[in-house]
Amino acid sequence: MSRISPEQREVFMRAALEQGHKGLGQTSPNPPVGAIVVAPDGSSILGRGYHHRAGQPHAEVEAIADAHRQHGADCTQGAAIFVTLEPCSTHGRTPPCCDAIQAAGIAQVYVGATDPFPGHQGGAQQLLEAAGISYTSGICEPEAQHLIRFFTHHIHTGLPRVIAKTAVTLDGRATLGEGRSQWISSPESREDVQRIRRECDAILIGGETLRADDPRLTLRGQWAEGRSQQPLRVVVSRSGDLPEHSQLFTDEHADRTLRYVGQSLTDVLTDLATHHDVRSILIESGGRLLAHALDQGHVDEMIYYIAPLMGGGATVPMPETAAISELEGLEVVQIGGDTRISGVVKKIGNI
Repeated sequence: MSRISPEQREVFMRAALEQGHKGLGQTSPNPPVGAIVVAPDGSSILGRGYHHRAGQPHAEVEAIADAHRQHGADCTQGAAIFVTLEPCSTHGRTPPCCDAIQAAGIAQVYVGATDPFPGHQGGAQQLLEAAGISYTSGICEPEAQHLIRFFTHHIHTGLPRVIAKTAVTLDGRATLGEGRSQWISSPESREDVQRIRRECDAILIGGETLRADDPRLTLRGQWAEGRSQQPLRVVVSRSGDLPEHSQLFTDEHADRTLRYVGQSLTDVLTDLATHHDVRSILIESGGRLLAHALDQGHVDEMIYYIAPLMGGGATVPMPETAAISELEGLEVVQIGGDTRISGVVKKIGNI
């Protein structure tokens, strides 16, 4: 019988989730996964690990190796491992993690989320229990499912999961009056956008936004640290009339910029998923593109930054013909002077 209490299990799984979040935006087409190895009696964490990139060792292997480095090769005998996602049970670009768990002598396996891929679902439990290893799943399951939501979405739809963000004033404007700052949101909100960018594989804008703002769409400062490469920067345009001097086409990350001209948004998303391993996209474009994405049902999550300003600008976030979108799972957070409202798109209908 396990000597790790239910309360300890949650604490340890949250530590594994913290590891898993480090891989967000870097592991596609694989899911981000975190793992920790714990002493048999639950007295201490022996090792930590997370999946860094596709083709590199999985979280379980990283955590076991970390434990061995710190405490010796025998420390995992009879130990427990907490992993945010069901360990892989088949051979892919790396050997199955179930083999590594058995080889390390681990006696207890605690899992957050079951693998959403039908061909692998439940395979780890069957293999490990047959080897005499205790297996418990569903610990902090909502949080574990949230961590892999991009991966799960692609399995179910074949498309990347799309997050759309925009900033508005109290009077519903996306720009300030003439002669005023281009920034609506606070510095704290812009820092928050950097956090969201880091979690995504790609950032998408329309030609309208490129011409008006000439954005960089890069990770900067602490958010670029430890990141193997910048997110893909994607520009979609109906006309192809895009200024070639734009920063996206001329800066040091120009090789991370993709452009799509005259293609439907569905075709763009399909190509990004199929040929560029994109599983998560952040739309940072307002106007017609955001309205079209909502109307076509391609927006899965919405993030609104509401600034305490009466802007008076001429631009609104979306045309009046945009689809009606209802959000669920609302989260309202104060960030600096702004209010961030986010949620999952539940229902979309035409006006």
